[in-house]
Amino acid sequence: MKQNETLWNSRPINGLSVDEIGDEHIGTSHETPLREDAFDLDDEIKIELIQKHFKEIMQILGLDLSDDSLSGTPKRVAKMYVKEIFSGLNPKNKPKIKLFNNKYRYDQMLVEKDITIYSNCEHHFVPIIGKVHVAYISSGMVIGLSKINRIVQYYAKRPQVQERLTMQIGNELKTLLQTEDVAVIVDAEHLCVSSRGIEDTSSSTVTSFYNGKFERDETKKEFLTYVYNK
Repeated sequence: MKQNETLWNSRPINGLSVDEIGDEHIGTSHETPLREDAFDLDDEIKIELIQKHFKEIMQILGLDLSDDSLSGTPKRVAKMYVKEIFSGLNPKNKPKIKLFNNKYRYDQMLVEKDITIYSNCEHHFVPIIGKVHVAYISSGMVIGLSKINRIVQYYAKRPQVQERLTMQIGNELKTLLQTEDVAVIVDAEHLCVSSRGIEDTSSSTVTSFYNGKFERDETKKEFLTYVYNK
């Protein structure tokens, strides 16, 4: 192991070593932690490098990569990481959003609920599966409904912490829509809880973001009624 890798693996986080943190849930930033050189390599080079390293992981596990079922797995995993499940890391994949004047002068909340997300826990790189519910009150501008889904998916497609995901969606919608009146709820199952560790298959995690008028009890209650009353 290289010296800088040793330092990285042993450096303290919030005063604790990696071994002390263990399986504890921890988040360090509202932004996804990225190095300054994160996009110096193009996607094809990243796929090539990940393929090489994932092949080594499979070999260390004792898998026979000459088997027809396994021989293509390193390439498939590498392509999936870069082009699909972690594609939200790259700003060039951010959805292009066009604003429209609110010609209908609709001044009530708009709710887009039950947006399905597939994200990945940044602590174990296993799936987070759930639903996102979003609402906003126009300050004069609106966006196409499908664009809300695309924004949610963009931030979900990266290694994530659910709290961060919730805030990223909320803050992005505030910026894009030019309104303070935004609400987000994320209700998700973490496979790092259900498929390993405690192996609790019945629990889910709920996080929320309320801003502007949604901080008022009556507005928040209205939003929750739309979300949870079937």
